[in-house]
Amino acid sequence: MINQPLRSFSLSSGRRLRAKRVPLLVMGILALVIALSPPSPRRYGDHLQIALPVLALGCEIANGNGLEYLGRYAVLFAGIHGTKRTLGDIPLNTRPNGKPYGFPSGHTATATFGAASLVNSCLLSSPVAKGAVILAAAFTGASRIQSHNHDIWQVLAGAIWGIACNGLFRRESFMRRVLRRGAKAAGRAARRGMRPVLAAGAGLPAQVFALRRAKPLRTRKGV
Repeated sequence: MINQPLRSFSLSSGRRLRAKRVPLLVMGILALVIALSPPSPRRYGDHLQIALPVLALGCEIANGNGLEYLGRYAVLFAGIHGTKRTLGDIPLNTRPNGKPYGFPSGHTATATFGAASLVNSCLLSSPVAKGAVILAAAFTGASRIQSHNHDIWQVLAGAIWGIACNGLFRRESFMRRVLRRGAKAAGRAARRGMRPVLAAGAGLPAQVFALRRAKPLRTRKGV
């Protein structure tokens, strides 16, 4: 029978082994994505911008934060496409190849979002793996410039938006605390504003009942 100290040591050793496997798994999958992609910087970027957020989703699900991650991704997606549609045909939103809807770079934002989530949640003890996912996100942005799909400002905006959506809307983030406090304050204000209406509404049934009990006035007969 394993005594308590030995059992605790075994459990901690198992956790360390699992913690070591995650960075190796992440780097192995990224290497496999590159190996199976056509030999083109654009294709590498196309596939990395899918692999990074998918790996981050798997990590967050394993940590019990899958729904929160999907919520942050929904904010990311809405911000990217909402900005593109809102800016329309202005030069800032025009791609180097002449096509519209270039600001911000969606590929860069998505890859950066996935890389930032991995760095914050799954790769805390592995500087090498952190560097690998950061380089993968940076390569994705560079591939968009190299393929003339985005300019440097569009790529930079995408990277900033990806980092912001990962950091600002996490459960423990300052922004989430501010949003929760704002929602509670708005709810209290709405309840205070509805009190006169509710009070007035509560008195209506009694008034209606009193009117029903009142005898109708007798009208005089016409002459």
